[in-house]
Amino acid sequence: MTAKEKLGFGVIGCGRIAPKHTESIVALSDAELIAVCDVVPEKAESLAQKYNVEAYSDYQELLQREDIDIVTIATPSGSHAEIGIAAAKAGKHVMVEKPMAMTLAEADLLIKTCRDCGVKLAVIHQNRFNKSIKLLRAALEAGRFGKLTHGQATIRWNRNQEYYDQAPWRGTKLQDGGVLMNQSIHNIDLLQWMLGEVDTVFGYTATALRQIEMEDVGTAVLKFKNGALGLIEAAATIYPKNIEETLNIFGETGSVIVGGIAVNRIEVWEFPDSEEEKKQIFAAQESDPPTVYGFGHREIIEDMIRAVKTNSSPAVSGEEGRKALEIVLAIYKSQQTGQPVKLPLVED
Repeated sequence: MTAKEKLGFGVIGCGRIAPKHTESIVALSDAELIAVCDVVPEKAESLAQKYNVEAYSDYQELLQREDIDIVTIATPSGSHAEIGIAAAKAGKHVMVEKPMAMTLAEADLLIKTCRDCGVKLAVIHQNRFNKSIKLLRAALEAGRFGKLTHGQATIRWNRNQEYYDQAPWRGTKLQDGGVLMNQSIHNIDLLQWMLGEVDTVFGYTATALRQIEMEDVGTAVLKFKNGALGLIEAAATIYPKNIEETLNIFGETGSVIVGGIAVNRIEVWEFPDSEEEKKQIFAAQESDPPTVYGFGHREIIEDMIRAVKTNSSPAVSGEEGRKALEIVLAIYKSQQTGQPVKLPLVED
């Protein structure tokens, strides 16, 4: 394989999610890890030594490298848009961890800048690539549910005080958000991907147990434009450890529940005449992943490489990634006002 067939990657942010990016990049035959970056030099140097690549503490220096085609951004959430915009202006394709930004205005500016600069933008919602989710999506697209009635996105995880105390940005409004913005946004993305465009959101949040600025528990009711209803339950307070991330989708002729630690295992699969299919699905189930990050990072990076090489849209484009962000921000606004919030959301 010639060097030109490989796309060069730079990873910005070397915290707890960065190894999922680096492991996936080096496993792909048409990708090459070129450099990593973190404002804490020791973190960048440690990851760089593992893969024998360059380490940077200033992302602007990394962006000057001509051999980097794509950057993945895995920094604290409050810096995602700023770094993504700088990367686009440097001519790099952008993969950004969720949430893509902390406000819709930032998200829209990131989307516009990538478009204006002629680069691709992908938001890392890797659970769309779980085998279980792909089966669910295929059934939905085939119309097997009939009329959709309702669905539920549930995260019951443990993030103890020690987790939040690891870094001063965790649990803050400007840099992180709470359990809805940080942890539940993946499952909220799946709920809206399955049930469609959201009409109205009503939510409550609470800071029940953790000493943080934002919520450690959140709930919401959604009304979709097709008439379906949705429920969101998100908790970082579950004792004593992570229990589940579950997505339920129900319709007049179908019921599917995807569970496991990271929406990775089909627990209910009911359609007319689906008994033989169900046996095959259950026999081929994935085991739980070692972490809640799941198995999807490699496939979403593969998808970005395909999009760059074929000049097509990534599966989870900036416009797609914006949708879950808007729902979370609408829940926050509903908590503040005590009222249902109509979408599209108008930010204060």
